[in-house]
Amino acid sequence: MSVSAASRTSLVVAGLCAALLAAAAVVAPRFWAAERPLRMGHAPDWLGGAEKRAGSRAPTAPAAAPTPDGACGPEMLLVDGIYCPYVGHRCVEWIEEHRDRCRRYDEKVLCEGTKVPKRFCIDRYEYPNQPGAYPVVMASWVEAEAACHAEGKRLCTEDEWTFACEGETRVPYPYGFERKADACNIDRTYRNPDFSAFSHDRAIADEVSRLDQRVPSGSMAGCVSPFGVHDMTGNVDEWVLNEAPKTDAGEDVSSLKGGYWGPIRARCRPVTSSHNRWFRFYQVGFRCCKAAGG
Repeated sequence: MSVSAASRTSLVVAGLCAALLAAAAVVAPRFWAAERPLRMGHAPDWLGGAEKRAGSRAPTAPAAAPTPDGACGPEMLLVDGIYCPYVGHRCVEWIEEHRDRCRRYDEKVLCEGTKVPKRFCIDRYEYPNQPGAYPVVMASWVEAEAACHAEGKRLCTEDEWTFACEGETRVPYPYGFERKADACNIDRTYRNPDFSAFSHDRAIADEVSRLDQRVPSGSMAGCVSPFGVHDMTGNVDEWVLNEAPKTDAGEDVSSLKGGYWGPIRARCRPVTSSHNRWFRFYQVGFRCCKAAGG
């Protein structure tokens, strides 16, 4: 096993340390992925950060300006507005109805339930929240939570993540009502995982690298939400906090949002809640939130 493969495997086996993650996110492939349609399950997604070929990394984007009121700091964005708990979208043109993949939605949006104000900060990019870096993958919910806490942050709740993705206009995709395969890193050709490889430390790194189809954070200019958050759908699945798990349905506090790079739903509302806190896979990553100051 090569040195890089060994270091990657040690990340998976030894667990997460903020310093190791920050370094790994920039230098080496990351291991550590899923989604669900209004509470449906979908196939596992976990690894992710494999080293890319030389020259494949996108140029580092210029540092973003801090939020106007200084509530979040330069590395995070302020999400402030009115959130609708239950939203309905009608698909007018399907790609695959049985897989819940819609090409275009009607722009008339149904909102039900009591609207609530939300104000919080969210990372601009998937962890390690650095433009031009490949997002971490193969992280469990427990490890993701620990990494966020190490930076004085926390995992986003399902509702926070959804609001940061859809904005007050409640769009189904972060960029609007029509699905665009060239806007975010989605609809890549599916590669069948060799599940047996994930039971053997010496095989994990190579299998993750073979499956990996991530792109550098911020490299797809069209994949930006109404609040300015990058890569919320596609690229890697993101862990969030399920604040009301249904124990009788086998749900845990861990949920996944956004979907990964494959041919899946890749919308703001769907969520996958079928994986426990210790699950990790080749396309699973995360980003962090925190309360807004000021």
